[in-house]
Amino acid sequence: MTLTQLRYLVAIADSGLNITLAAERVHATQPGLSKQLKQLEDELGFQLFVRKGRSLEGVAPAGERVIEHARRILAEAANIRSYAANERGEHVGRLLLATTHTQARYVLPPVIAAIRREFPEVNVDLQAAGDAEVLQALAHDGADLALISTAGSVPTGGLAVPLYRWRRVLLVPKSHPLAAAGGAPTLAELARHPLISYDSSTRADSSLRRAFSAAGVEPQVAMTARDANLIKTYVRAGLGAGLLAEMAVGPREDDDLRILEAPPEIPECTTWAVLPRGRVLREYALALLHGVAPQLDRRDLRRVLEGNLAPDWPPTPGWRELSQPITL
Repeated sequence: MTLTQLRYLVAIADSGLNITLAAERVHATQPGLSKQLKQLEDELGFQLFVRKGRSLEGVAPAGERVIEHARRILAEAANIRSYAANERGEHVGRLLLATTHTQARYVLPPVIAAIRREFPEVNVDLQAAGDAEVLQALAHDGADLALISTAGSVPTGGLAVPLYRWRRVLLVPKSHPLAAAGGAPTLAELARHPLISYDSSTRADSSLRRAFSAAGVEPQVAMTARDANLIKTYVRAGLGAGLLAEMAVGPREDDDLRILEAPPEIPECTTWAVLPRGRVLREYALALLHGVAPQLDRRDLRRVLEGNLAPDWPPTPGWRELSQPITL
């Protein structure tokens, strides 16, 4: 039994039992991967998968247990390699970061640029997706860390580290009726106008829906999008008022529009880093977290991840404390 065989086994499980896709994931040939799987099954003395002809139809009960152990073995082997590289002061490798489009577009560029300057031999692989896909990348696609935002709740799927707090703002054409008011509208006033927001707004349990429901009014969600730039595009097209993260707007790039405070009843959000429990992070991953949230101490992060320190994070700053304030 080899680590390569276990890696191929997990790749098959994570590829929906698609041998071709699994081979692509581990940069192997399909015949080579199949050969290694057969050798592993011959050594164990039983089949790991249920077969129909030459196709894999499912995971055998014994295979479930073996895959579970294989994941742990591979994770510990990766931890040993990471620990050794950190001890040697070797900063070469790949940082796989899963995050949302807003973080990728408006928050991370200067941080990643700083990481590349400090660690020029590190390749940053950025995967931008929706919230659910971000946590899936952390659980199944080998992401080193995930950045995700929530309104109140702490994300699951790993060790959640609060990075910063942010609020939503309104973006409207200067000719829009809300622009004349000059200040934050009430929820009732906002409900009279079509609204363009993130796709999470369509969920019944979203913080936006809950805020409107508590006020006894129903929002007119005309359009949703994952990308803040798309929201801005449709605001400029006159389809409604945009409700989006304050990080995504600025007086220079949006000087043709009016930026307004959102109703205070819409709760603020927190951006979190979600880290796989038990993972030994490379120094450049800790540096990235410190770049996003300077209040975090790299040494404390490492000790918490290693289980040598209980999480006791410093107060979480607001976005405007970390950056130039937005002129409203």
